Amino acid sequence: MHKDRVLWADDEIELLRPHILFLREKGYEVVPVVSGRDAVDCVREETFDIIFLDENMPGLAGLETLGLIKEINRDVPVVMVTKSEEESIMNQAIGNKIADYLIKPVNPNQLLLSIKKNVHKNVIISEAATMGYRQEFGRIGMQINDSLTDNDWMEVYKKIVYWELELENSQTQMDDLLRRQKQEANHAFGKFIKRNYERWMQYPAERPLMSTDLFKKKVFPLLDKGDKVFFILIDNFRLDQWRVVKDLLSDYFTFEEDLFYSILPTATQYARNAIFSGLMPVQIEAMFPNLWVDEESEEGKNLNEAPLIQTQIDRFRKNYSFSYHKVYESQYGEKLLGQVASLTRNQLNVIVLNFVDMLSHARTESKMIRELAQSEAAYRSLTRSWFQHSTALELFRRIAEQGCKVVLATDHGTIRVENPVRVVGDKNTNANLRYKLGKNLSYNPKEVFEIHDPAKAGLPSPNLSTKYIFALNEDFFAYPNNYNYYVTYYKNTFQHGGISMEEMMIPVVTMEPKG
Repeated sequence: MHKDRVLWADDEIELLRPHILFLREKGYEVVPVVSGRDAVDCVREETFDIIFLDENMPGLAGLETLGLIKEINRDVPVVMVTKSEEESIMNQAIGNKIADYLIKPVNPNQLLLSIKKNVHKNVIISEAATMGYRQEFGRIGMQINDSLTDNDWMEVYKKIVYWELELENSQTQMDDLLRRQKQEANHAFGKFIKRNYERWMQYPAERPLMSTDLFKKKVFPLLDKGDKVFFILIDNFRLDQWRVVKDLLSDYFTFEEDLFYSILPTATQYARNAIFSGLMPVQIEAMFPNLWVDEESEEGKNLNEAPLIQTQIDRFRKNYSFSYHKVYESQYGEKLLGQVASLTRNQLNVIVLNFVDMLSHARTESKMIRELAQSEAAYRSLTRSWFQHSTALELFRRIAEQGCKVVLATDHGTIRVENPVRVVGDKNTNANLRYKLGKNLSYNPKEVFEIHDPAKAGLPSPNLSTKYIFALNEDFFAYPNNYNYYVTYYKNTFQHGGISMEEMMIPVVTMEPKG
């Protein structure tokens, strides 16, 4: 059986024999040395799981020893043990990336705690997460069965996302159990949307916060109070992705988090235009036909976002000055950073960040990106890496410096699709894998959510006989022609447009600058 190895360097090591015996009784192999030079030689010749290092030793002092050890093995955790409480020594030790700092006299349990924190932390966290989810599993199952309202479903989804992140690094079977429970939840959620969506459209007062309500409920009240506001929309940004970048912003902002429901289809053309206009797509088509682009048009579907924002401002009789920017490459992001201070002359600044959507599409089309984002955890990791190393994080920091509030939102999320569902359409049928509209669609009604009267769902009808169908759960639509190739190509890709918790229940965060 493997024993964790502890190197302990202290010129008074004989006085610490009781502590060493205590650690050995706990199953650790302890190698004692009496000088910094001996410690460096040991690290050069042997492998240790953790090192306790006295700061005040004759000859090679603790901080010097620490520097030499880090040159040999930068990953081994080093715990500084010292009588000194001088802040300058603490700062130097922290600057050299010590794992812990203990003030003498130390008791054996302090040493044990430090070892557990620095050597066994991941195992202990994994075990605790596994036990926690095992205890929560039944309660979540009951919530899935009992969820009758939109708020009930938000709570279910928040819990599932919480446990996804908790179990992310767990080397157990709990993540498989959670995945199956998430599939069960999405199956029930699809039934909930089928029962309620058209009613929500007919009776807006009874529906949850939706795409059309964001400016009216989240942005305009801040502007009316005199706040300067940046509305930042990250395309294709799910709740779990927000949660993994949140800590990067915590030095600059405090957060008021909420979820809202994307309209159907959960696709950029529909959902983002609904946010910016405050209208359902059928209303945009009727009121501003020059700003609505139908599915069959070859024109870009999101070229009219700034004019749509202006229509909403005008409709509510507001006089806000605003700017609109779309960032889809790093060069434009760099340019925008230099404009942040001058943008604060406006009451409202709207910025669209397109990277996550581009990542989703790239994962479908690029074998390399598929390899990098093989799992949900890897997909989240790529999102965090982009946010941390692109201009996005710096953009938020500079906005905070200007004392402006941020409303961060998205237009829809994505789901990783697994199951092909056959559908047949004519040559004018749209290409999206999660929803179809047309006049000659052939499919199994039991496998989809179908809307025969688009106007009742707030959707336009390119033809009198147009109907919409939406994929549920992890399904995606596949044509019978070249079926096997089609299925192989798109299976396990991230798609949007249909009905799932991930696509429909999405974050909106009001951010207050600190200081």
